[in-house]
This record gives sequence, structure tokens and C-alpha cells, in this order.
Amino acid sequence: MSAILFYLATLIVYGAVDSMACLALNVQFGFAGLSNFGFIIFQAGGAYVAAILSMGNWHKSNGGFQQYVLGWHLVWPLPWIGAALFGGLLAIPFTLLVGKRLRGDFAAVGLLVSAVLLNQLVNNFVPLFNGAAGISIVPAPFQGKWDPQGLGYQFAYGGVAVVLCVLVYFLLRRVTESPYGRSLRAMRDNDVVADALGKNVQVQRTSMLILGGMIAGLSGAILVGFINLWSPGAWGYAETIVLFAAIIVGGAGNHKGAVLGALLVPLGFEEATRFIPPLSNPALVPALEWVAIGLLIILFLWFRPDGILPERRRILSGSKSVPVTTPPGVESDSLINLGNLDQMDFRQLLRIEGDTNDHGTILSCTNLTRAFHGVTVVSDVSIEVQRGRLTGLIGPNGAGKSTTLAMLAGTLAPTSGTIHYEGRDITSMPSNERAKSGMVRTFQLASEFKKLTVLENLVSAIPRQSGDSLPGALRGRRFWGREDGENIERAKEMLEGFGLSQYADNYAGGLSGGQRRLVEIMRALLAEPKVLLLDEPMAGVHPNLAHKIGDQLMALVKSGMTILMVEHELSIMDAFCDPVIVLAEGRVLAQGTMSELRAMKEVVEAYLVG
Repeated sequence: MSAILFYLATLIVYGAVDSMACLALNVQFGFAGLSNFGFIIFQAGGAYVAAILSMGNWHKSNGGFQQYVLGWHLVWPLPWIGAALFGGLLAIPFTLLVGKRLRGDFAAVGLLVSAVLLNQLVNNFVPLFNGAAGISIVPAPFQGKWDPQGLGYQFAYGGVAVVLCVLVYFLLRRVTESPYGRSLRAMRDNDVVADALGKNVQVQRTSMLILGGMIAGLSGAILVGFINLWSPGAWGYAETIVLFAAIIVGGAGNHKGAVLGALLVPLGFEEATRFIPPLSNPALVPALEWVAIGLLIILFLWFRPDGILPERRRILSGSKSVPVTTPPGVESDSLINLGNLDQMDFRQLLRIEGDTNDHGTILSCTNLTRAFHGVTVVSDVSIEVQRGRLTGLIGPNGAGKSTTLAMLAGTLAPTSGTIHYEGRDITSMPSNERAKSGMVRTFQLASEFKKLTVLENLVSAIPRQSGDSLPGALRGRRFWGREDGENIERAKEMLEGFGLSQYADNYAGGLSGGQRRLVEIMRALLAEPKVLLLDEPMAGVHPNLAHKIGDQLMALVKSGMTILMVEHELSIMDAFCDPVIVLAEGRVLAQGTMSELRAMKEVVEAYLVG
């Protein structure tokens, strides 16, 4: 009976440790979109630091048979605190691997390679890590006062581990259920668009790597204090795959799913193999474990990619109704009926202040050039955009229109040339800073945040939210809740004006093409732009609806907004844009009203057909 109780205490500790690790990895992968294949290094680093902070000086301790640094013999909980801090510090250099140059799969490979290199270093550098032998006889907390091998001690240890795991759960829940959590999920869905809306994705990635690293370091400290040894061979990069398997099985983007996956995979699945009868080849069972884990991942990705407990839908509208679905055989776009846009006060809703219709130059570029692998796409483009006007940008396919717009917005760096905004040179300013200063863009292809609801898409764009930072999120709902409620009401008013209120709690990725275009326009408007850069906003939209949208864009211009719009539909340009700039073969061909451009032979030959 006592053996069963000791085994149960061990399961409790391992369950808490695995759950903490999965929660930390889930907030990086499931919420922030960081495929951290080097995750195990943070747990291993925390375990090592906790071990050496607990032990005495190596050449005086236990006969000096092993080598390590520090050896301060600190009392509990200082070694665990040190482990968490080290996990966070270790994450800082890893942030260099998840910047703009390395994203997605490339960042994942970079993190994996770093984990392998660090593992090789630890296994072979004896003076610091004691090489492959690792560190043994790590003292347990309060070892001098209580017997670590006693049943009561082990259950108490497990209780402390569970309490810390619960605290981690609620800490991460506080972060992810805040406006900052929305921004993290927006970055996960489309980091380029999130950046263009003013989110500092580099800071967000850094904060999640550090937070996850601290939790991983703490989980490693709990484990090493229980098993009383640290071996680098036990922290191979493949262990990260087990944690990823747990998240995939449990449900990425769901904290409860992460805990469930931890209990099912690293704890339950691996413990179950202990009951397999001995085989003639002792290496066969561990090998079969990895085969089974691989098959488990494949099966879940194929048949249930969202896991047992999928990421839950956030209902911000306050409605308990089921999300709207389009009747079979009916085109969703045909159901779009713009609401009370004519009665909306855009100046108040979008917080447009002052008289901004002086028609002075607000945005300009000089000799803007962009080349891709030696091929020049945009060459010496110089244009001026006047304040309080709707300026059109047209040209044949491949003329460089979207590339020019991307360079103006900062999502693409120019090869040469300068960009000025409100009299300032912003050529080297990041796109998120341009968005914060009032320059917001949409994209040629619909770029909604697919796994955010329509209402979440809109609210995520509103700038200067007090809960849209890690410190703000940690302060809790009492700090940001009231403001968030006001922002939700603003977004609901915008939805009502565009006639899409019934889709507020639908996932944006499930909308029709025209609906997604409207969501993108509404989201850009709620970012409170001074200059709105629209890249083919009417593409795929019914002509009648397109003209209604054009009417509202003109209302925005009259309210003081400046718009530069790329569009292929010439009737839109005829009706709403003055002036219109023509690009051809990456250069400015002409500029003027549409009637003036139609009279120019070179413009007609290059693009216009009547």
C-alpha cells in the first residue's frame, strides 16, 4: 500500500511539472504562434540553476567529485526563484531568432538548432556543467529538517507543486483573456497585419518567450528538487516534441487543453509503457514510445486538429445566440445591406479632431525604388498625397501599385528613396510606429485574423488600450475592463453601420469575400488613421456595394481623413477619386482627374481602354 502511495505522490509532482511546462509552451505556441522547438532548454536551464543554487561549493561538497559553478547553498524558495529568473534571462538571446528576418518555420528551425547546440555544449563542457555526468545529490528543500523520502514530505512537495501550477494557470489566463491576449492571437494569425495595425510584434514575441521561459525554468526547478539529480541527457530536444504532442492532443490555445494534454501524454502515455512486460531487447520499448507519439500527433492533426478541447470562441457582443450561418445556395455577399452609415458620426466614432481639410501635402515620397533579387519593380516614384482628399492609384497588373503602398506603410523597406509624413522623414520608421502615428493600410488580399471573431478583429485595432500590454494585462480586468467595454461598443456601432451586426461573434475566417473586405475596412477605420492606405478594397465586392462603400469613403474624407486607394475598377475612380495617379512599369506615368487621364494617349495605351 505504501508503495502505491509513494507512486501516487510521484505522479502528482510529475503531473504538476508537465502541466506547467505545457501551459508555458501553449502560451507561446497556441496563443502567440511561436513554434518554440527549443523550449526544453529553458526547463533544463532552470533545473540546473536550481540545483547549483541549492548545493554547496563543489570542491568542498561531497568530496568534490563533480564540477559546477556558484554553489551558494541557498534556502528554499530562493533556488526556485533563481531558476525562474534564469529561464527568463535565457529567453532574451532567443528573441533574436524570432524577429522580422526569421518568422514562422524559419524561426522554429532556428530555435531547434539552438537547442541542439546548447545540448552539445552542456554535454561536453565539464568545468561548468560537469559534462554528460550531470549533477547528483541535489539537496531537496528543507532536507535538514524533514526526511525527503518520507511519504508526508512527498505529498507535501506534490501539494506545493500543484499550488504553483494552479497559480501559473490563472496568471496565464489573466494575460490571455485581456486585450493583450487578443493582440497575441492576432499576431499568431497574421503577424504582418498585426504589425501594420500598430502592434509591436517583436516586443510581444519577446514577452511571451520570457514569460514562458520563466515558467519553464520554475517547472525544471520543481522537478530537480524532487528527483535530486540533473542529467543533460534527459533534456534532449525530442522532449519538446512530447510537449507539443500534449498541446496538439489537448487543444492549442486552450489552457485546460494544455493541462489535459500534459496528463494524457507525458504523464499518462509514458507511464503506461512502464506496465509493458519486459522484452528481449530493452531498447525496443523506448523506441516504440516515440513511434506511438509520432502516430498520435499525425492522427490528431488529421482527424481532430483542434484537439480534445479546442480554443474557445470569445463572445464579446454579449449575445448568447448561435453564430449566423448563410443558408445553403445563397451567396453571402448578396445578404450584405449597409446599415445606417449615412447617420453615423465618423468624426466622433473615429476620434477625428480639428480642421484637417487644408489640402496641404501630408504624405509624399521621392525617388522611391524597390528591387527584388536584381529586378526593379518600382523605380524613382515621386508622389504627393494631399490632406483631406481621396487620391487614386491605378495602373496595369505588375505596375508596382501594391509595392508602392507597402513601402509607404512601412511593411516593405525601399531599396532607395525617401518618404515624408507630416513633414517628417519616416523612411526608416517601422510600420507599427507609422500606424501609431496615424498611417494605416489594408492589404491586396483579404487579411482578417481568421481565428478571431469579427468583433475581436475590430476591437483589436483600436489604439492606446490600457490592457494591450503585458503589464496592463497583469493588472487585471479592474484596470482595463471598463475601457474595453467602451471599445467593444464602438466596434458594435461600426458593425451596425456596415450592416454586419449579426456576424459579430462569427469567426472572421468563415465570412464571404465581400464580408471580409468590409471587416478589413472597418478594422482599419477603428485604428483611427489620419491617412488610410487602401489596397484594392473593392476587389470581389458587388458593384452596387462597392459604390455604397465609396460614398462612405467620401464621407470620411469630408470628415478630415486622407485616403490613398489602389483600385482596378475605373468607375470607382471616376466617381470618387481626385486626383488619380497612374503607374506603369514601376514608374509614374501621369497624374490628374480621370477625364484628363482619358485624354492622354500614353495613359490609354498603357492602361485605359475607353
